[in-house]
Amino acid sequence: MKAHLMYRDRDFDLGQEARPYEEALVADLELPTLFAAMSRGDTWLTEVVRKALLASSVEVDTILYRQDILKDCLRNEAAVREMYDLAVETIASVRKYYLGRLARYPGWVLHRSVEGMEMLVDMLRRLRGLADQHAAAFESEGFRALFAMLRGELGDDYFATVRHHLKQLKVHDRVFISAQLGEGTKGASYTLRREKAREGGWLTRIFATGPPAYSFQLPDRDEGGSRALSELRDRGINLVANALAQSTEHIVSFFNMLRTELAFYVGCLNLHGRLLVQGEPLCFPRPSVPAERRHSATGLYDVCLALKLGSRVIGNELQADDKDLVIVTGANQGGKSTFLRSIGLSQLMMQCGMFAPAQTFAANVCERIFTHYRREEDVAMKSGKFDEELSRMSSIIDGLVPNSLVLLNESFAATNEREGSEIARQVVTALIERHIKVVCVTHQYEFARRLYAEDVPGRLFLRAGRLPDGTRTFIVTQGQPLETSYGEDLYRQIFADDDGAHRSSGSLTTRGAASK
Repeated sequence: MKAHLMYRDRDFDLGQEARPYEEALVADLELPTLFAAMSRGDTWLTEVVRKALLASSVEVDTILYRQDILKDCLRNEAAVREMYDLAVETIASVRKYYLGRLARYPGWVLHRSVEGMEMLVDMLRRLRGLADQHAAAFESEGFRALFAMLRGELGDDYFATVRHHLKQLKVHDRVFISAQLGEGTKGASYTLRREKAREGGWLTRIFATGPPAYSFQLPDRDEGGSRALSELRDRGINLVANALAQSTEHIVSFFNMLRTELAFYVGCLNLHGRLLVQGEPLCFPRPSVPAERRHSATGLYDVCLALKLGSRVIGNELQADDKDLVIVTGANQGGKSTFLRSIGLSQLMMQCGMFAPAQTFAANVCERIFTHYRREEDVAMKSGKFDEELSRMSSIIDGLVPNSLVLLNESFAATNEREGSEIARQVVTALIERHIKVVCVTHQYEFARRLYAEDVPGRLFLRAGRLPDGTRTFIVTQGQPLETSYGEDLYRQIFADDDGAHRSSGSLTTRGAASK
């Protein structure tokens, strides 16, 4: 039995190895905030949603397959949570039947496996009941296949047969075993047999004559004989005990995978409910193949910022179809980094089959997603800040494949304007030539100006909005790079007195330190 709620034809691999660039992606996009909202503090849910987001799919069909399943989950939230709770309850109950060191004794394996199987059969019966109750309300291919499998394989005949076999396997005092003589007249081919049903009434059985039988009785204090008899008994039931234990493991594996794959959708339900309360827009994105260049959105916002604030945030529009490079410039603290983060988060959410934080969203799937953000100085003084930036870029380049996405946030700003701009220009140009999509936030005017002056198709230049009085609109619009980032606005905001007069140089230090 297979759940197949993440892929049509295979299980979701929770144990796949993490890729080297994932930690930077988690930190730069502030993904722990998203994980926490999806898991609500549940450690297991956190593990699943983290893996699902970071191991996002590059197959458009798989993304659409998950979207349909998630739409079913949103329409039938109570039923999905009930199935998930049942899977969680089952896995918790299984732990009682863990054999540990006693697993080497066939008699104990058989006894505990029978008890465990009885519990699992009861859970399967409850799951089948949920399928019968809710199947008509689900429309997605994934859930229809799951319910059809449950109703086809877990019929009344199945449960009756299992109950019958479990009753036969409840070995008590009498065990019927057949054997053959092997080499050296040693016993071989020990096989557990069913006790033949007795015919007729008790009077008939008393006076009936049967074939001759040979028996012996162990003396009460014959410890060696008792040990030998126990070994014979274990040999007889060993194959049956192992077979039942394997059957039990098969059902446990199914419930484990059902719990894992439903956990992703439960996390999506948790996030959807929270954003819905905040009034944030959500949509199911339209993915396209990696080789295309599609990237458009309306009402696009940073979902992690919205979760932190607990209220609605300003959304942006993006029209970057047929673009390989997007450069964002403009006023300091104008929302450029937030806009960049919204692009990375929406891309990840789309590629794992989730809804997107926008009113509308469409983009091509990216083979891999990398971030290169500004970092603090190396506290161990093993290298300078600029050396560290170059080292991280080198690691990113080692992992790049065509049709990847690279998000650059004030990269190469640790050196002077001329050198930083030239390095950034050469790196970005090389990435585009290798069919890499690049979105870049920069304060380096020379870098942005030179690329803008080349007037090459496939490039989009955006600018963070600012009103004449210095107020930030946090709306990003199309526009050519400007020489200034309006740092004077921040100076006046931080260092001005209530009456608008600037502080003396002695007071500047105090006020500046307090504002950091």
